[in-house]
Amino acid sequence: MQNEEQIEELQLNYADELEKAYNHLLDEYQVIRAGRANPHILDRVMVEYYGTMTPLNQMANIQVPEARMIVVSVWDNSQLKNVVKAISMADLGVNPTDDGKVIRLVFPPLTEERRRELAKQVKKLLEETKVVMRNSRRDILEKFKAFKKDSKISEDEYSSLESDVQKDLDNMCAKADKASVEKEKEIMEI
Repeated sequence: MQNEEQIEELQLNYADELEKAYNHLLDEYQVIRAGRANPHILDRVMVEYYGTMTPLNQMANIQVPEARMIVVSVWDNSQLKNVVKAISMADLGVNPTDDGKVIRLVFPPLTEERRRELAKQVKKLLEETKVVMRNSRRDILEKFKAFKKDSKISEDEYSSLESDVQKDLDNMCAKADKASVEKEKEIMEI
């Protein structure tokens, strides 16, 4: 009975690891700029705010008034210069301009070359995610092999578990592939 509980827990952990890898991929895709202004591009921008590194979205309103523009309204105007500096250093491919009250980020249309670079980045992130997922599969199968070696499970049970693990991996990889294709399509859209 205890073996079944251990196996079930391992399977739940495995499914959780696959889900985390997939969600991480989606988060990474949100940050990739696809010709339109996306406020998530600023999610990782950290600003030195009175000696503490603070996420930009915790010290300003971020709005998208037009398809190719983001407007950042900093709550504490004394921090405007620090925010501009942080955005510039984040290397987002766009230069911030400020009028003393708000910061504007105007996104130029993507060139064909830049679109191709971003599409390569999308594929690279997909492959990295699949590697993480395959490593999770390897880890759980090693644990199941140890169970089989210790005679905690039979050869048939091992084969069944191995098939379930592979099915879970295939399903999650298919979801990741679909997300990748959608992101590439979004990037290549003019």
